[in-house]
Amino acid sequence: MATPTVTIRPEDVRGSHRIAVGAGLGVFAAALTLLLPLALLWLALYNPGGFFRVTTTFVETVTLLILAGAILFLLSLILYHRGFVAMSAVDPRFKVARVLCLVGSLGFLLLLVAVVVVLGSTSSLVSCIGGQPSHALSCLRSGQPLGAFTGLAGFWLGWLGGVGLVLGIAAAGRRFGRGVLYGSAALYSLLLLALVGPFVALLYPVPGAQYFLLAVPVLALLAPALAYAGARRPPVRIKTG
Repeated sequence: MATPTVTIRPEDVRGSHRIAVGAGLGVFAAALTLLLPLALLWLALYNPGGFFRVTTTFVETVTLLILAGAILFLLSLILYHRGFVAMSAVDPRFKVARVLCLVGSLGFLLLLVAVVVVLGSTSSLVSCIGGQPSHALSCLRSGQPLGAFTGLAGFWLGWLGGVGLVLGIAAAGRRFGRGVLYGSAALYSLLLLALVGPFVALLYPVPGAQYFLLAVPVLALLAPALAYAGARRPPVRIKTG
């Protein structure tokens, strides 16, 4: 039996547009928060010299990139949330997603606080790191426990917001009948799994966890890119079944 369809509603148009804008911001956020900082840290670790050394200026630059990206991630998540709110008015499948995205927004606010704390103590952090970027979290825990705790709480709340993205984008893919949105939801799921490995490894030794970092920036760029591709054109019809 064919899946029943109805003419698209204004809420779907608004929701699709907000998801597309949020996804576009997500691409830029991933570049600033993950791609560029990881590239700089890789150069400082494996090809040190000139600017690419763990100095106060270097740490401040990386931290400012992360701060700018975190702001964009927050705006992206807010727009995703607004898109899910619009569509939850006509489809209850978006209700859980919008709640989790709201939780994730709180997480990114906490991450912003943690980044500001790091900016205020870069000199002592650089002295503790001693040219080894892998020591960053242990130095942060010992020198700025408030920043470390805030960042940890922010990460996990933001991670829950990512779960909301998976649920909401998958629901949008079903409602609009667009496979590319299912692809975006799948990549966001892989990103959430990839983030857990290296983050846990910062607290407890996990053999091979560093390889997860190679996938994180790629997934963080591709997932919102697919969401943008799937949501930028308002659908003509929607699926109700």
